[in-house]
Amino acid sequence: MQEFTEEKPDWLRIRPPSSDKYDIVKRALAERGLNTVCASAKCPNAFECWDHGALTFMILGNVCTRACRFCAVAHGRMGEGVDHAEPDKIADAAKALGLNYVVITSVDRDDLEDNGSGHYAACIRAVKDRVPGSKVEAIIPDFSGRADLLLKVINAGPDVIAHNMETVERLTSIVRDRRAGYYKSLDVLRNVKRLNPSILTKSYVMLGLGEEEAEVKETIDRLHEARVDMLAIGQYLRPDRRSLSVSSYVDPDQFTQLREYARSLGFRSVISGPFVRTSYRAQEYFLQGRRA
Repeated sequence: MQEFTEEKPDWLRIRPPSSDKYDIVKRALAERGLNTVCASAKCPNAFECWDHGALTFMILGNVCTRACRFCAVAHGRMGEGVDHAEPDKIADAAKALGLNYVVITSVDRDDLEDNGSGHYAACIRAVKDRVPGSKVEAIIPDFSGRADLLLKVINAGPDVIAHNMETVERLTSIVRDRRAGYYKSLDVLRNVKRLNPSILTKSYVMLGLGEEEAEVKETIDRLHEARVDMLAIGQYLRPDRRSLSVSSYVDPDQFTQLREYARSLGFRSVISGPFVRTSYRAQEYFLQGRRA
């Protein structure tokens, strides 16, 4: 791995928007008062994805009740008030933008009795009802490890459920909020398959936080053992000065090697590269995973 410096390598240059689609997406969100993880988490792919009309809705407010040290989303002991019109707003935005693959994520809401799972399910159902034939990918929190709350989301009929490991076992307590857990996250992914084997599952691992290659491969092995279908691997980029520093910038060749390693295990689809995030090119990799 390359030694970290404040100067980013050439392969980490972010390009500006190149079409009118970016402004169309931005306006559609603003008109409906909707959040996206693209903006709230300062995703480096926002320009590219919005240029292609792709985005990730972020529900349940813009304040997370957990304080993971890699994340730019605002956090607090209590989240914002739940907008009960949000399911219809998301469905309306998806229809207006012509989306046939809708990605929904959320902040953690440990302050709510059901951790926001009921609202999550309502958003999925609204999209399915209002945009016939659409596919929905839900990037979920751990719902405190409760299978009954996970089942609410499963029963809403998403086509993909993603839950992120984020990092290797050794670094989990440093990178993630203390209420998260390496094995808790593996159990979430296992439980999706246990409760509904037909739903495709996905997870994400960041590099550049001080992990060793053997640790990354161990995490990939465990995700495969948990019957995860799709895997995304990307570079951690420090979103602000309050967040963890980057330990290293990982050479693109290493991303390629890890992709080939994961493919050799039998994942349905693997995307691996510096700018990859969970929802990056999500529709393309869903189709690849479904065909496998």
